[in-house]
Amino acid sequence: MPSASELVQSCTTVFTLPEIYFRVRDVVDSSDSTMEDLANVLKLDPAISARLLRIVNSPRYGFPRQIDTITRAVNLIGMQAINDLVTATTIGRTFSGMPIQFMDVPRFWRKSVLCALLAGEIAKSCGIEDSERFFVEGLLRDIGHFVLYQSVPQRAHSALIEAGYLNASLAEVEQSNIGCDFAEVGAELLRFWGMPIQIEQAVRCQLSPSDAGEFILHASIVHLAGVVADYEELEPNRRPVTLPFNPAAITATRFTSDDLPALLKAACAQLQDTLAVINPHAMAA
Repeated sequence: MPSASELVQSCTTVFTLPEIYFRVRDVVDSSDSTMEDLANVLKLDPAISARLLRIVNSPRYGFPRQIDTITRAVNLIGMQAINDLVTATTIGRTFSGMPIQFMDVPRFWRKSVLCALLAGEIAKSCGIEDSERFFVEGLLRDIGHFVLYQSVPQRAHSALIEAGYLNASLAEVEQSNIGCDFAEVGAELLRFWGMPIQIEQAVRCQLSPSDAGEFILHASIVHLAGVVADYEELEPNRRPVTLPFNPAAITATRFTSDDLPALLKAACAQLQDTLAVINPHAMAA
């Protein structure tokens, strides 16, 4: 059976991020860069600029006045937040409308955006600073399935059906049928893209956060958000009595499930507007 890295290598010509992503990252990573430098790079891509302004003016940020320029947006929310938003929007645009055999792409994006919003809300509820950073990690939680459905579509689809039929863990069935699971494959794709190590480890170790070492908090947030997103996707009669949270994730975050109804309500309230920016093709799902 092929390894996770081999599956990613077989799809590298398909899953290539646009130049604007790398230009923005170069600016953010440079200690000599200014806010003006970042704004000037963003202005080279009007579509990305328009999407960023829509996000910055959404209820997620709640600014009292309309933000009408990229320069003002960059100065208000900072380089790292802009970088994370560019990551989210470029990935959404890259995969927008991509036809993949057997995969319900609009459903995938709805779930991914819900997971992203949940990750931010959960991080905020746990008192974690820069909770917006976790949005991207939640968004990319399931990205390995794009590779699986592109490289081994029949086996990926069979694993999904078998997991549902047996009421078993999808990752465990994928390990048995494919030789690796969506978390491993997703992490390898992020490594190929040169994503920050904390994002890669958050995705790689989401099923077992204690394996993430110094990045356990990141993996734990993605784990918690992913469990809730999975739960919400199930038919009501198939939902378990209790959510299968990993104890290590609860310990690392000190998350309390009593907060969950309010967090889920907040995430769902933002879902349509955020989805319209990240991947408009999913709106009809």
